Amino acid sequence: MKFKANFPFIYFSMEPSIVLVYEIEVQNYLSVSNLSESDKWETFELNPGEDFETFHHKESKPREGRSYWFRQEDMNKMVEVINHHIQQYRHSQTASQHQGATSAVHIVSSESAAGSVRAALAPPKQVIGFPDTFSIGPLWKLDEKIGQASRNEWLVENINDEQDDYEYQNKFANTLREIEDISGEVPIYIWYGDNVDEQVGLRFFLYVLRNKENDIFLVNTTELSTSKNEEQPIFHTSQMESKDLRLVFNNGSKPLTDQERLIFQKEWETLSKTEEVLRLWVNEEIIGVPENHYDTHIIRTVEKLHNEQITKDFIKTGTVLGELVTQMDEIINIWFLEYRVRHLVYSGVLELKGIPKSMRHYSIKLFE
Repeated sequence: MKFKANFPFIYFSMEPSIVLVYEIEVQNYLSVSNLSESDKWETFELNPGEDFETFHHKESKPREGRSYWFRQEDMNKMVEVINHHIQQYRHSQTASQHQGATSAVHIVSSESAAGSVRAALAPPKQVIGFPDTFSIGPLWKLDEKIGQASRNEWLVENINDEQDDYEYQNKFANTLREIEDISGEVPIYIWYGDNVDEQVGLRFFLYVLRNKENDIFLVNTTELSTSKNEEQPIFHTSQMESKDLRLVFNNGSKPLTDQERLIFQKEWETLSKTEEVLRLWVNEEIIGVPENHYDTHIIRTVEKLHNEQITKDFIKTGTVLGELVTQMDEIINIWFLEYRVRHLVYSGVLELKGIPKSMRHYSIKLFE
């Protein structure tokens, strides 16, 4: 596939003589699903002897009444090209054009938590939610392309979260672009709590931001939630109400010193050398544990549910996982638990009924 840019138009040469033209109208980065649903495409056909390099779509009429099918891999390549040019355009804008657009940038370790922060704080502000769960999956060299590819491969092979192909990969890359695009004049706030997802995210973000000179503030949401309810603390930013998030943010804090930032960066460098795919937050420390850590809990939960049956029978996987989550004091990634259920099926510990394309589509019971 060949391409060229005549901003805001991006041309893609598709064999043998088809040219697709995409018009960039917004500065938001795209994913494969965004692109496939977009109506900003026009299709052209090169005339005999006409060269793609000199082709200009305004000198031709678009083809109508025909549709084309493209591989997801090709769509992903198109997304990367388009996003590259969107980023170039964003960087070309002058500081005066951005002045007043935002008073601060807020980075949060999940998209749901970002929604909570976005609803709580008054504009102008920018909230970046990272589309990942840092408690599971490889962290090895995650700040590099090779590590991101390795993590994506592991997730595709093991985690059945029902996302479209390349959706996670696109969102991850786009979020890094958003962080890279942050202006040097605005303060950055990183929101986190006392849970492994947000603690790992905190260190990852500070490493990604290591070359930026912005003032960086940390906002610990657990400090307020535990003081309000010591017996049942709220561990995730997304679980706090808007008024509580505003209170946390308005408490005031000092920006991190260079030395404090360096400590977090070095802690990330240590994490990025690890090989575990499951992590816990224990005694204010990120601990890697074997991936079979929850297997015994899964088996015991199935046994418990069998004991409640008149006749031992298959149980919906979603029911098992829902019961398991309610029993645990910590917040557990349910997609990882479903991965371990499938592992126990493949290992002969559990029997399977149905097709394990999602936890709603199959049932399990202890192997007799």
